[in-house]
Amino acid sequence: MENTISNQVIGAAIEVHRHLGPGLLESAYEKCLCHELKLRGLSFERQKDLPVCYKGSRLECGYRLDIIVEAVVILELKSVRKLEPIHEAQLLTYLKLSNLKLGLLLNFNVPLMRDGIQRIVNNL
Repeated sequence: MENTISNQVIGAAIEVHRHLGPGLLESAYEKCLCHELKLRGLSFERQKDLPVCYKGSRLECGYRLDIIVEAVVILELKSVRKLEPIHEAQLLTYLKLSNLKLGLLLNFNVPLMRDGIQRIVNNL
């Protein structure tokens, strides 16, 4: 299921990048990607709160998922010169906190979108 959804998301991200190109703010890509996901019939939540469970308590620590698609794939959007290991670590932490298996790190600030996509997996 996650792979099918991730393939659909990647297609949507490529479509957004094809129309907008690199160089915009993450927020612009986020809105456009959400619109494209909607056009493709995918359900999603945007800027979803992600609590931290600590010693049996759920604590709101200000973490937010950029987008979660079909309640199973987390999307972390970037518009940076280069993805860094900290970006991968951030998404992996989000996957662990949410007990989900798959996330996509999408950097829109690249000449070709396929070069800005990284799959991050948790416990696979």
